[in-house]
Amino acid sequence: MTQAHSDKPADDMLPEGIDTSIDGAAAAGAAPAAGLAEAQAKITELEKKLAEIKDQALRALAEAENTRRRSERERQDTAKFAVSSFAKDLLNVSDNLRRALNSISPEAREKSPELKNIYTGVEATERELLRAFDNNSIRKIEPMNQKFDPNLHEVLFEADAPDKPPGTVVQIIEPGYTIHERLLRPARVGVARGGDTSAGSSVDREV
Repeated sequence: MTQAHSDKPADDMLPEGIDTSIDGAAAAGAAPAAGLAEAQAKITELEKKLAEIKDQALRALAEAENTRRRSERERQDTAKFAVSSFAKDLLNVSDNLRRALNSISPEAREKSPELKNIYTGVEATERELLRAFDNNSIRKIEPMNQKFDPNLHEVLFEADAPDKPPGTVVQIIEPGYTIHERLLRPARVGVARGGDTSAGSSVDREV
């Protein structure tokens, strides 16, 4: 028995809804391309947002580290300089001990065993106090024959000293002190008179 051949186009045999035209094929190919471009745009946007978040996180970490370091410095400074007021009071004790020692001449010590014993006891006390100062980073400033430094010295008077350059410290009235390299008390000094020279003009002329 012979099978009948149909003259109906092959397209009519496809399921309904399938577009076999050239335009339909192009549209079908364009749809995935458009979806890929949209996905790439979203990825780019997400990467940009991620970079911004990373940058913000790094800035926050840096700020937190700076805050931690600042707090640590403040804590250390508080520990270092908390005793400054107490130390200033002790400077007067040190001054008085030195005055007591300077008031007893070597001749007087030789003539009086009692004065010699007192001198020895006061001298030992001064050494202990200076050792305590040293243990707490309190250093004495004794600028004899040094150039006047307004950051460390306070001028009380000027004196004629032809053999000294103008502004040179020629007498120490009261030694100065620093604590952890910060000025605790300026050294009170007398300096060589300098006339109108530039070296001498930088010195406060106090009497």
